[in-house]
Amino acid sequence: MIRDITLGQYYPGNSWVHRLDPRIKIIATLLYIVALFVVHDFIGFAISFIALAVIIAISRVPLKFILKGLKPVFIIIAFTLIVNLFMVKGEIIFQFWIFHITREGARMAAFMGIRLVLLIIGSSMLTLTTKPIGLTDGIEALLSPFKKIGVPAHELAMMMTIALRFIPTLLEETDKIIKAQQARGADFESGNIMRRARALVPILVPLFISAFRIAQELAMAMEARCYGSGVKRTRMNAMKLARRDLAAAILLAAFLAVIILQRILM
Repeated sequence: MIRDITLGQYYPGNSWVHRLDPRIKIIATLLYIVALFVVHDFIGFAISFIALAVIIAISRVPLKFILKGLKPVFIIIAFTLIVNLFMVKGEIIFQFWIFHITREGARMAAFMGIRLVLLIIGSSMLTLTTKPIGLTDGIEALLSPFKKIGVPAHELAMMMTIALRFIPTLLEETDKIIKAQQARGADFESGNIMRRARALVPILVPLFISAFRIAQELAMAMEARCYGSGVKRTRMNAMKLARRDLAAAILLAAFLAVIILQRILM
């Protein structure tokens, strides 16, 4: 389950999506998330699904690898579906004891489930197709106009990228600790939910120690390379918008136009 989390991971490739400018991909991801909240019917979700499917096909990231990232959040998705299914009032289509399912509740449950799935997959495509250093440079470039009002763009970009980059690392450390304790007789699978939760408490101490160790090693590595905030840093590869980035921007504008028109007309 822990290894199934794909957030923060990068899938190596040389596809058209991988070679896009990080700034374009960050803006596209943010606007895609906004579009998912603008959509108010299943036709809009169908358009969003087709757009995302095209991006996945072009990126050549295996669909199985992408869908694997949904497993860790399955409980959240299931909880959302159940709450909307049984709590929304309306025309009753099924009833058992004190539980009843309404037509409006079923529609809302399907609506929210589809939105969560598209939101998670759409967000994960950003990190799967963008290298950590490219993500840092892209965030810093987008935040650079705010430097005039004192916003530390470089520091914020670096912190955000490090946080994303070390999610897989910490998950791998957690997996190692769990397997080490299981080899010593620890049981994390039997019993009810509360018992399983209590069994995970002994993992926290070694996990925190490992996290502090990784943070210290990273800090020492950055100091050894004379990294310092407030210093104007140069880049080996300067970011430049190419024709493919212009094409991606046009396609993004077309997608947003379709979503907005569909919202207005339907």
